[in-house]
Amino acid sequence: MVSRLNPYLTFDGDARQAMEFYQEVFGGTLDLHTYGDFGQPDAPNAGQIMHGMLETPSGFTLMGADNPPGMESPQDSRYSVSLSGDDDAELRGYWEKLSAGGSVSVPLEKQMWGDEFGMCTDRFGVPWMVNISRPE
Repeated sequence: MVSRLNPYLTFDGDARQAMEFYQEVFGGTLDLHTYGDFGQPDAPNAGQIMHGMLETPSGFTLMGADNPPGMESPQDSRYSVSLSGDDDAELRGYWEKLSAGGSVSVPLEKQMWGDEFGMCTDRFGVPWMVNISRPE
């Protein structure tokens, strides 16, 4: 898989409705995963979206999710830029450069879904997410 860069939108409990709306607008395939799908079936937010991805016939990719439990609700910034793929060296290199001089909110490390993932804000205030998947 080649690395890709795309917007990642954060919602305050209505990610499912928003992502379904964007699917109506752009067409394509929508893949939604809830917090309950990832080992939290009894949590109050089990039905909220942990990760959603819309891939359109025009080649657009739009990702989104409900705000994670315990994190402040998005006020000014409801977006991040997502870098994802399976090229470990390439994506780690981007992570090192983007996080240098900025702040790390989630260290780049293995997550419950099996990938390595991290979140940082670069020195210019732009939020980034990096997901390194393992080749299948």
